[in-house]
Amino acid sequence: MTEQLMAVGRRAARAILIDDRSRLVLIKRTKPGQEPYWTAPGGGVEDSDSSVEEALYRELIEELGAEVAGASQVFLVSSPSDAGIAVQYFFVARLTRLDEAARSGPEFSDPSRGGYEVDRIDLRGDDLASVDLKPTALKEFVLANREALLAESATLC
Repeated sequence: MTEQLMAVGRRAARAILIDDRSRLVLIKRTKPGQEPYWTAPGGGVEDSDSSVEEALYRELIEELGAEVAGASQVFLVSSPSDAGIAVQYFFVARLTRLDEAARSGPEFSDPSRGGYEVDRIDLRGDDLASVDLKPTALKEFVLANREALLAESATLC
């Protein structure tokens, strides 16, 4: 008996992005009529991307004007979608430069999409516990592995 595999629909690359002060760099999303929530920077893998990791670097430049010293895949989240399974690949990465003036993309040219505010949360404190970080599995992963993520990000150059 063989199992039928579901097709992978949307793929996204996201960063557990850590700055030089051990802070997690997130995007605070605000949408009219909804409570704010936070998300890891990144986005969809496009056909023109040669790899998921290349998509991550492209998305970090678009969403944050950010460059990183390196990235290491540490986590994977999947959920059902209309097109099959939506997969989000999470990489720990060390931030080397951030230039909000260089941000680009449809999220910044269409005000109806809401706000995309850069926010930083100290990973060594308790602030992350009170933040609505989505997906919930990511928040649980970061809270359970923060020391390992800080150590891994320090090795990236």
